[in-house]
Amino acid sequence: MSFNLRNKSLLALKDFSPREIRFLLSLAKELKHSKYAGNEIPRLKGKNIVLIFEKSSTRTRCSFEVAVHDQGGHVTYLDSAGSQLGHKESLKDTARVLGRLYDGIEYRGYDQTAVEDLARHSHVPVWNGLTDESHPTQVLADLMTMEEFGDRPLHEMSFCYLGDARFNMGCSLLVGGVQMGMDVRIAAPDGFQPPPPLVDEMRALAQTTGARITIETDPLKAVAGADFLYTDVWVSMGEPDDVWKERLELLLPYQINTGLMQATGKPHTRFMHCLPAFHNLETEVGREVHEKYGLSELEVTDDVFESEASIVFTQAENRMHTIKAVLVATLA
Repeated sequence: MSFNLRNKSLLALKDFSPREIRFLLSLAKELKHSKYAGNEIPRLKGKNIVLIFEKSSTRTRCSFEVAVHDQGGHVTYLDSAGSQLGHKESLKDTARVLGRLYDGIEYRGYDQTAVEDLARHSHVPVWNGLTDESHPTQVLADLMTMEEFGDRPLHEMSFCYLGDARFNMGCSLLVGGVQMGMDVRIAAPDGFQPPPPLVDEMRALAQTTGARITIETDPLKAVAGADFLYTDVWVSMGEPDDVWKERLELLLPYQINTGLMQATGKPHTRFMHCLPAFHNLETEVGREVHEKYGLSELEVTDDVFESEASIVFTQAENRMHTIKAVLVATLA
């Protein structure tokens, strides 16, 4: 199975068909094996890639840089202080400059229209490293990880995302799961669920892919029979204290703990998280939350995070392998 994805941008997972996603997952698996075996063939020699980070990152930046270096290419890193993007130069003008200097552009920031405008005006492949709306490279890694730890094809497996599902992770996992024909559950309080237009769009797509979609406020009902439980952070630094208090009260019932893992009814349910996670008091944010609200764990308890059920660090590694697959498929 092969496709011509050369020069195609990855702005959202909906940009790729289910067959194209399966091809990327297969290619990522091949590249991972090659890296482990030490016989990887560099396919990006002579390619120059610029990484634009308006929002800071550990896994996305490192994954892109290692992927490019492994494949023989070169990277330039630009943060919000290292370019004129949006300050003294419009995004459209920046895109037209970078498109003449680089073979591809990665963007991690806030507004989905920014990454779309980069693709529209640069005329080179652009890859979304995260926006408020979409996180496609993360979900590719998640799907790869589910394949590695599951005992059945993706379309026969189920996962449940718990917590705040309004933004990039909840929405992108919904899209990726539906495209792969999976049993997709979202457990979130009213007002924290994916936007209704997206849910309607995915329900229509599910008629084609065979996916099952459940949007549920009761976490115990949502996780029953799930192969994977997935969560993300609940709050961000800089949000007002009253937002934190309300958010924590609403989302605490959706915390992934030992009881919720057992509620799946399956002995081998795995825990997933896109990281970073607030599961102890070893971070500044964790200590601040503990001081203000008396909580030492947020979206996941430490015993689950550190358990054998946790596959979060394989997820983190697979970011690099799936990003490498995207780069190779769209540039090589």
